Amino acid sequence: MLTKTKIYLSSPHMGGSEQKFVADAFDTNWIAPLGPNVNGFENDLKSYLGNKKEVAVLSSGTASIHLALELLGVSRGDEVLCQTFTFSASANPIMYQGATPVFIDSEKETWNMCPKLLEIAIKDRIQKYKKPKAIIAVHLYGMPYKVKGINAIASKYGIPVIEDSAEALGSTYFDQACGTFSDIGILSFNGNKIITTSGGGAMIVNTKEEKDKAVFLSTQARDNAPHYEHSTIGFNYRMSNVLAGIGRGQMEVLDDRVKARRNNFEFYKTNLDKFNSIEFQEEGEGVFSNRWLTCIKTNSFAQREQIRLALLEDDIESRPLWKPMHLQPVYKDYLHFTNGVSEDLFNKGLCLPSSSNLSQEDLNRIMGIILKNQIL
Repeated sequence: MLTKTKIYLSSPHMGGSEQKFVADAFDTNWIAPLGPNVNGFENDLKSYLGNKKEVAVLSSGTASIHLALELLGVSRGDEVLCQTFTFSASANPIMYQGATPVFIDSEKETWNMCPKLLEIAIKDRIQKYKKPKAIIAVHLYGMPYKVKGINAIASKYGIPVIEDSAEALGSTYFDQACGTFSDIGILSFNGNKIITTSGGGAMIVNTKEEKDKAVFLSTQARDNAPHYEHSTIGFNYRMSNVLAGIGRGQMEVLDDRVKARRNNFEFYKTNLDKFNSIEFQEEGEGVFSNRWLTCIKTNSFAQREQIRLALLEDDIESRPLWKPMHLQPVYKDYLHFTNGVSEDLFNKGLCLPSSSNLSQEDLNRIMGIILKNQIL
């Protein structure tokens, strides 16, 4: 008896030429965290992002956020304003620095950081403590946040922005690439992202000097000396030449991956948009989402769970939307400025399978389960 193949939420999708770059790393013995693939991958990303920024490839998106906080001088006693509706990797590096996160809720349009709440939080912290040291805003699920609003408030109060674009490579805001709007942008190439290096990330900065400092800190902050000399604390965060080779191959198919993910979204929307009980994360004016994950909001927790469990019964992976950081046990006692939007999205929202290698048969199977169970 044939068994059905498991459908994953977001699986890696190789393009074919990754092995060529990896084989070259082996053939030339460039296995260390330096080499032509590292330089080539950084240049590929720089070009894709518009050639106005500098890029340093690192071991993960989390490492990139951590180094971004380090470059901005965030330390013990500082507060960092962070989007609450996100993955924990957006917030955890704040704790690495001994600083304190202050969580900001979402607005209903993009599901990302609410500019109004952001300004309320800034005024509150200036009055009651001191000016926050940085802002971490997230382009969640590939949907650009309200860049103009967030940047205007950040500029008004002189607070740098870290632009968490871990899920948004290929997304644009008024034709400009996500990751390039802020003081420091970050990317992730984890196995579930739109392109992957197995594990990896990148930091996007404005100047060559900032990139050089990031690379210096990411390679244990070794000073220029014939022996191992260290005048500051460093980290082991540089991407290897082998993994960068995978990234170079993945860059060749990035536009195809974006197209495939957007096609997934259009399939789901075409089939489910007629049901009043289903809402989608919509693109506003000037917004182009890579649709890394297609996400829906249902009428209730019960409806969300009915869909999720029906898919699970058929070995199809889906996942509730992110549980807000201010509701997480580890962060429940931290200050937060909330309006109920992220909690509502968590209770009623679901990420549908969105891999770029889904076949039409896979998509029909997913939709068949949802429609068969009459759970709309």
